Amino acid sequence: MSDKTNFGYERLGMLIDGRWIYERERSQDVCDPATGQIIGHLPHATDEDLSQAVSSAQRAFESWKERSPLDRGRILRRFAELAREHAEEIGASMTRDQGKPLAEAIGEIRFAADHADWHAEEARRIYGRIIPSRDPRVQQLVTREPVGVCIAFTPWNFPFSQALRKVVAALASGCTIILKGPAESPSSTVAIARLMQEAGLPDGCLNIVWGSSAHISETLLAAPEVKKISFTGSVEVGKVLAALAGRHMKRSTMELGGHAPVIVFDDADIDASADALAAQKVRNAGQVCISPTRFYVQAKAHDRFLARFAEKVAATKVGNGFDEGVQMGPLCHGRRVTSMEDFVRDAREQGAEIVTGGERIGNAGFFYAPTVVAGGTDALKLMKDEPFGPIAAVTPFIDFEEVIRRANSLPFGLASYVFTGSSSRAQHAAQALAAGMVSINHFGLALPETPFGGINDSGYGSEGGTETFDGYLNTKFVTRFDSRPQ
Repeated sequence: MSDKTNFGYERLGMLIDGRWIYERERSQDVCDPATGQIIGHLPHATDEDLSQAVSSAQRAFESWKERSPLDRGRILRRFAELAREHAEEIGASMTRDQGKPLAEAIGEIRFAADHADWHAEEARRIYGRIIPSRDPRVQQLVTREPVGVCIAFTPWNFPFSQALRKVVAALASGCTIILKGPAESPSSTVAIARLMQEAGLPDGCLNIVWGSSAHISETLLAAPEVKKISFTGSVEVGKVLAALAGRHMKRSTMELGGHAPVIVFDDADIDASADALAAQKVRNAGQVCISPTRFYVQAKAHDRFLARFAEKVAATKVGNGFDEGVQMGPLCHGRRVTSMEDFVRDAREQGAEIVTGGERIGNAGFFYAPTVVAGGTDALKLMKDEPFGPIAAVTPFIDFEEVIRRANSLPFGLASYVFTGSSSRAQHAAQALAAGMVSINHFGLALPETPFGGINDSGYGSEGGTETFDGYLNTKFVTRFDSRPQ
């Protein structure tokens, strides 16, 4: 499928107008977070490269928008087949630069392929409509048309699936796209581009560029050919990009950070809830925007839940993602380790208890022990700032009104979780929680056929579900008067 380096790692490059570029004067090193070893070099785009990417995307758009949804769908379905065929080798490169266990990486690729299949099929249902007229001589039509050239910025925590969701939504809509993936874990972005080429995607429909995100976004958003930006990342950067898009009147989708509350009522299956939440907390080392983080457990069940949850978290096998039986790999880079240390230091200074974890593991790589904090108040840094790591705070609550107020107290509004045996409580909690997504008694988010997105500081717009196309389509109203006699 692709060229490999001496480390068995994806050869990194940029793709512009169907041509791969591997060398530029400026580049940056890519490291293995488990060892700190340099495994690749990422070329940075010049201003000329960026200009060529825009020009090629615009040229490709003129013909791609005219291709039928069936033709677009055939390419996306072929891509999905190729992704599943090459999941193990792509996953190995992902584990090498992102750190997650190999089984998780392979699973991410295979699951992400479902997004390509779903968008390929759903693109056939981008419908317009006829509006009945008040005058029989007038015809009124509504059509949906692709917006044009799009740009996307995607994060390192799920480098294959996050990028693919944006790419397939744009392509299925009839748009073309310029993608700047994560410099920390770039191999997945390169793999997507290679497979799209192999699947038959025309040159220019997908361009890959690397370099300073700030410079790339400022340059591309200023280009008149670019009509839309999609960003997944931090709230702080998202607000900057949203303001920049607004300055140029460009459409935007923002999938930003979260700080997901978990409400465990005392009528829930406490042991089953603790087991499921522990596994979910250490998934991808907690580097998940919808990771459960603030745990509110009803007072009568608090001690039992805490003991079971901490036991399961402490039993997590941490190590190199290629090692047998590893459940959690390293954090993606050293800044995440420093952040975990800051959360733990603040918790200790405020008198909270570190039930398990709370320390770095070893001296090589970016490993941090899964950590559970208890006995703190809502004033903890951990209860206010998104940790984006393998750390959780468990705190008791008394009644429904209290826990909803505390769960809704932050400006985030991405995901929320509820565990209860009561249908009434589940319904009322789902209505009361200020979040774009609420999952009750299981983890049912991020499926291709369901919308994924937040509210408030967690952004706006949805990826997945029929809503996924809204950000990539213009609505056009056509009204025609026919004066010919009937």
